[in-house]
Amino acid sequence: MRKAFSFCRLLGPTTEAGVLPSRRLLVGASVVALTLLLGACGLSDEGEIQQWMTEQRQAMKPTAQKVDEPKEFAPYVYEAHGQADPFDPQKILMVVARQREERGSASAIKPDLERRREVLEGFPLDQIRMVGMMRQGGNNVALLETNGATHLVRIGNYAGQNFGLVTRISETEVVLKEIYQDAAGEWVERPQKLELQESQAGSGQGSKR
Repeated sequence: MRKAFSFCRLLGPTTEAGVLPSRRLLVGASVVALTLLLGACGLSDEGEIQQWMTEQRQAMKPTAQKVDEPKEFAPYVYEAHGQADPFDPQKILMVVARQREERGSASAIKPDLERRREVLEGFPLDQIRMVGMMRQGGNNVALLETNGATHLVRIGNYAGQNFGLVTRISETEVVLKEIYQDAAGEWVERPQKLELQESQAGSGQGSKR
């Protein structure tokens, strides 16, 4: 009886009605019991997860597709002896000649290489400026300036290095028709014009379109 009483005294203060355990001790015991219960549940859940993973690994069967064996590469040897040369210059000339025939009227365009060259044909067209226009004998005459000199130009004269024939002269512009060779070697025409510029030192060159 004394031993029991001594043990109860360890649990808390006593009263006349009997031994009352301390509140702190009861709370601590409850926490320990709850921790053990949760730990048991955690171990149970972890075991189930491990079991599920094991079952999934066993049920999973890897699939592998059969790969064909690589084919042996046999290089192709081109035997040029006795074959037609695709880069034969004669064949290229034949193709160009055929294109000329198909163009028909375009092949008739060509400059007069025998005529005497005029002064303004020695300058690129972008270095020639129109600085004025005057009437002479009832016809328009353009004043073209290049290299510090002014030249009188009429319809039918030439200017520029691409056989530029003057076809029209107005108060504001000179219209030319140039002839040049394209990539295929054909002579083709293109219009050009020189617009009127102010005749001032350093005012810039005539515009070309």
